[in-house]
Amino acid sequence: MRTRRKVSPVNRGLVFAAVVALSACVEARPGPRCRSTPPTSAPAPDPAAEIELVESVPIETTLDHADVRDAADVWPEMIDRAKRTLDIAQFYASDAGGEAAKTSRLAPVVDALERAVLRGVRVRFLADAVFAPKYPETLDHLERLGIRVKTIDCAPRYGGVQHAKYIVADGEESFIGSQNFDWRALEHIQEMGVRVRSQAIAGALLDVFETDWALADTGTPSSTRARLHRVPATTRAQSGENLTLVASPKGWLPDESRWDLDRIVALLDGASSSVSLQVLHYSTQNRDKSSFTTLDDALRRAAARGVRVRLLISHWGTNAGTHARKSVEELSSVPNVEVRVLTIPPWSGGTIPFARVAHAKYMIVDGRSAWIGTSNWEGDYFLKTRNVAIVTEGGTLGPRLTRIFDDAWSSTYAAPLAPTPTSSSSTPEP
Repeated sequence: MRTRRKVSPVNRGLVFAAVVALSACVEARPGPRCRSTPPTSAPAPDPAAEIELVESVPIETTLDHADVRDAADVWPEMIDRAKRTLDIAQFYASDAGGEAAKTSRLAPVVDALERAVLRGVRVRFLADAVFAPKYPETLDHLERLGIRVKTIDCAPRYGGVQHAKYIVADGEESFIGSQNFDWRALEHIQEMGVRVRSQAIAGALLDVFETDWALADTGTPSSTRARLHRVPATTRAQSGENLTLVASPKGWLPDESRWDLDRIVALLDGASSSVSLQVLHYSTQNRDKSSFTTLDDALRRAAARGVRVRLLISHWGTNAGTHARKSVEELSSVPNVEVRVLTIPPWSGGTIPFARVAHAKYMIVDGRSAWIGTSNWEGDYFLKTRNVAIVTEGGTLGPRLTRIFDDAWSSTYAAPLAPTPTSSSSTPEP
């Protein structure tokens, strides 16, 4: 059985901060200036490797794409294909209760996990210890099904939380995306992710998973780093994309050359014509109010070179009086930068707490390279919080993701950043 860690008063405060701000990380120190890393050399083609965009779309909106499958369909398929192992890392787990449980899109995922256990698949589920007390029921249910559940308290180690969201099946197939293990993320929140069939990417993700799984057992902040690095984190898909797994935070990576922040800056500094970015939260300040301008500086450098920069930001990230709002406003005043706010309308069936929001986190550079991850663009996510992402270069994914971005950008849900915003309340990442 899972041993619950006692959450200190400090961590209870962190839970409240996550609820208020939708971003699950704690105060961060200002990080060192990030230097761009050169692009990796092209890996050898892997005939078996493939990558697929996977979305989640709020019901009663027109944001769905017929040629892009939903996570609610992809997840059970991946789980049902597993023959030996399933390793899942999530910020938290939360299925619907009451009447909503009857039609929850997460319920078939949990049912698939139960089938996996019954056919002898070893299933492990790692969640964040700070947020676990917020939604204990689903984790308890998973444990009763025979799934090995652990929670990791990241704060004593690097100050943040376990915010990465991924699934690895049989060490061969992976999913990485913005979707939390939450029924709302599958039907009431706009999300983006990728399914990747590649032993290299799956193995690199397992290096991260095994590192954190081991750290979850240690009682002291640094009694072991258990940093496994067995697999190179690059491959080439059959559709032409060079794929690289990157992660955060620096100092706690199986391979420190794969730091998420460095790779993003390298992509931005290599942009020649366009940058299209969607993110829930964008800020030039860390949680402790120290400055974090690494990403903002890179975007401004790109704009100064004549690159067209488009930022599509969630309405949750533009609340009046916040530093995030100020950061977006200041960036929007830069020549060659455009900002639009994406607002998901309420559901006709009533209010759903912590939902009806654009939560996707991805970027396309020059229509050919892409970053799809789990981090909001604030320093804490890269400096003090566990996150993962896939970087793609070439192939067909970049152009398709650009069209998805364009659809949201030109939709009725997107509008220019208003000079005088109406008051709205922050809503937590469920």
